[in-house]
Amino acid sequence: MKKIVLFASGNGSNAENIIRYFKDNPLLSIVGVFANNPQAKVLEKAKNHKVTTFVFDKNDLENGLVLEKLKPLQPDLIVLAGFLLKFPEHLIAAFPHKIINIHPALLPKYGGKGMYGMHVHKAILENQEKETGITIHYVNEQYDEGEFIFQTSVNIENCKTPEAIAAKVHQLEHEHFPEVIEKLLTSYF
Repeated sequence: MKKIVLFASGNGSNAENIIRYFKDNPLLSIVGVFANNPQAKVLEKAKNHKVTTFVFDKNDLENGLVLEKLKPLQPDLIVLAGFLLKFPEHLIAAFPHKIINIHPALLPKYGGKGMYGMHVHKAILENQEKETGITIHYVNEQYDEGEFIFQTSVNIENCKTPEAIAAKVHQLEHEHFPEVIEKLLTSYF
């Protein structure tokens, strides 16, 4: 069985969608949800689905405690689903080509430090883009610069607010993220 660990910082809609998608899959399993925010709603959602959770802070991420907690789980894939902290180099080195992230825009545009969530959608609206989308990519030492795995776009010409753009992007995330994870784990590993 292939094992997936999810990292999230907030509401956890993508994480919960992924948990539901793999709930009855005999080949793939969500073995943990890690969150850097003890108030994150993702923790409650994970517990409701009987998925083990682990809460940590930035120091735990950087000083090796998170790595210690990950090693016994032996994840085949680490999925960042709304996780806002930068992954340290020692974690990337410990799980080479096994950490992926989803970004709410068509990278390389609208990526980098500080470009997450509504910040991305506001910038896209301000620049009067006609389309946006999602990028699923491997995580490397830089924000949003890892090798692309998957991109898809959506027309946003009729969107007048960042929230309207966000709604369209969330639909793409929920539709495609679990499928890409499944393809990665059943095709490449």
